[in-house]
Amino acid sequence: MKINLLFLMLLCCLNHPGYSGEPGIPNKVTTALADSVITIALTELTGYDLLGEICKIGPRLSGSEQSIKAIMFAKQKMELMGFDSVWLQKTMVPHWERGNVEQALLTTRGRKNYKLSIAALGGSVATSKSGLSAEVVEISSYDELKARATEIKGKIVFYNVPFDHSLVNTFAGYGIAVRYRSTGAIEAARYGAVAAILRSITTRNDNTPHVGMIRYDTTITKIPYVAIGIQDAELLSQRIKSDPQSKVNLKLNCKINPDAESYNLICEIKGSRYPNEIVVVSGHFDSWDQGEGAHDDAAGCVQSLEALSIIKKLNIKPSRTIRCIFYMNEENGVRGARTYADYAQAASEIHYAAIESDRGAFTPRGFSVDSDSLTIVYMQKWLPLLKRTGIEWISKGGSGVDISFLKNTRALIGYVPDDQRYFDYHHSANDVFSEVNPREFALGSSAITLLALLISEEGLD
Repeated sequence: MKINLLFLMLLCCLNHPGYSGEPGIPNKVTTALADSVITIALTELTGYDLLGEICKIGPRLSGSEQSIKAIMFAKQKMELMGFDSVWLQKTMVPHWERGNVEQALLTTRGRKNYKLSIAALGGSVATSKSGLSAEVVEISSYDELKARATEIKGKIVFYNVPFDHSLVNTFAGYGIAVRYRSTGAIEAARYGAVAAILRSITTRNDNTPHVGMIRYDTTITKIPYVAIGIQDAELLSQRIKSDPQSKVNLKLNCKINPDAESYNLICEIKGSRYPNEIVVVSGHFDSWDQGEGAHDDAAGCVQSLEALSIIKKLNIKPSRTIRCIFYMNEENGVRGARTYADYAQAASEIHYAAIESDRGAFTPRGFSVDSDSLTIVYMQKWLPLLKRTGIEWISKGGSGVDISFLKNTRALIGYVPDDQRYFDYHHSANDVFSEVNPREFALGSSAITLLALLISEEGLD
């Protein structure tokens, strides 16, 4: 007779020393419990399968019909899981649409016209229906832009700023380049440019544009701004050098709509001893409209949800309330984070700690903690247990965009997986479910589950 694997794991967990499962009695997070968490995550792959279902819905840009469809789908899944509470929190979000026209044609004397691989950056204005055509000025820094200010008027500025591959930490390389995406349209327009093109911020040498949010200044003319694939960025650079009179004809019909109604999605398991003290696990549910938003950040949301699912499967009644939040609109406005933070500030609850997963679903590496040194040292004693999931370190650092708005919280914690492949996918059509490894995803879920339980049961001092 076959014995159900889950039944055996439950017996192991429910009978290991220090585990009670009874309200009012603290649970001890032991090695046996940690192994039960890991085994469930790796063998059942419930979260991974749910991630696949969500990604089939498609990208979830704030304000889009697909984002609402995904929210309602995930809400139904939460309700079926049987948590103590599931609810929607209304928030108004920006609603930008890419449109169906994105064309950039490169014309060079003596050469055939060439269609560049481009995508409008998030929030960009459109061109006229007929488009615009102008010569291109290649720029490698804002200092160069300023130095060549007299050459810019009536031209298209091409920010050709390569990703710094010499940096081991890819987020450091992203941090250097991303300012050209954020404010590049403002700076180019300041000197009279009619449009701007950005070399995609990515570690992968392909021709897929990587998008993201841009900013405009109300005092400066808004100009169209697009990302270009790496291979075409190299080609454009070569053509400009061989013929400075090369032109790009650009057409976009993207649109900025009025703000739209959307929602944060929230569920929780009520605490048995300190129900008023909240331990948040979270990610952001919106994504850019390229790919499926798998690594960024459906994976982080589903890992957070799987933490609650595993706790429930193991019949654990946590001492503190463990709350999962799918934030809306992190990518282009953080409206959901602000809405939830306002609620948290006004509520009688105590937000004890918050964890955010927003760096992809790769192999676990560490937890970056925004808190005082004594709290961090206290958390480091949990490393022997967390190392079973692949976590190597707990150290001081930033947490996550959404949870950063929470005030008076003992610790804001960012889950940090390996970062070497993240910017291969980030904000691009490469970010699809098939690029998520099930074991890496499950180990991340395990790490988040264990940390949430440790904070719930042992506190932070």
